[in-house]
Amino acid sequence: MDKKKIEEAVRLFLEGIGEDVSREGLVDTPKRVSAMCDEIFGGYEKDAKEPLSKVFTSETTNMVVEKDIRFYSVCEHHLLPFFGTVSIGYIPGEKVVGLSKLARTVEVYARRAQIQEKMTAQIASAIQEELNPRGVIVLAKAEHMCMSMRGVSKPGTTTVTYKTTGVFDTDDSLKEHFFKMLEY
Repeated sequence: MDKKKIEEAVRLFLEGIGEDVSREGLVDTPKRVSAMCDEIFGGYEKDAKEPLSKVFTSETTNMVVEKDIRFYSVCEHHLLPFFGTVSIGYIPGEKVVGLSKLARTVEVYARRAQIQEKMTAQIASAIQEELNPRGVIVLAKAEHMCMSMRGVSKPGTTTVTYKTTGVFDTDDSLKEHFFKMLEY
């Protein structure tokens, strides 16, 4: 990440909206925003292969579900936050992954300038590619500040996306079972 470019961009932005960048409350804002970018855009420097490489042999053929994984991301269209939960289900092949690794995979993709539809698909694809399960389903629910605080101004509106792979593409009863498990 180029912190100097970020700092200069923030200074120009503040000047562009009519602020005095030498004002006490804004003097350190460019540095603060630059430091914040390390955290909220840290997914660019990570690869989902790393957390998904921590696997264990398992004989289970039953669905594994990790639900309500909280995430925060930034809309690539307006650079405003969107946040919510991701739930993941997969039917193992020969391996299962440590449960925290699913949450880490969500973080890899959420910590980028992103759209929810793409993030959902990226999570499903990464799990499918790295674990080679019989199938994956990923459900994301989020509130988008670009819809809540500007534009149409409808706070509390939830956007829901999902992506399936493998047996979830063809077996509607498995999808139903996943959605029922989310009710528990």
